[in-house]
Amino acid sequence: MRFLIALLLASPALAAPHSGVVKVRTGPELSDIVLFVVAALGVWLVRRAMRARFAKRDTPKD
Repeated sequence: MRFLIALLLASPALAAPHSGVVKVRTGPELSDIVLFVVAALGVWLVRRAMRARFAKRDTPKD
C-alpha cells in the first residue's frame, strides 16, 4: 500500500514539462496511458475496499 501511495506522489515528478513545441498527435501520449492506469487502479482499490466493508457487515451473527 505504501508503494502505491509513493507511486501516486511521484507520478507528477516523472512527467516532463511542456517544451512549447507543437507535435502532431497520432495516438495517446504516455501521460494519457498513465492517467488511465492510475484511475483504473484507484477504482479497483475502492471497489475492493467497499466489497470487503459490506461483506463484513452482512455476515449473519450466530
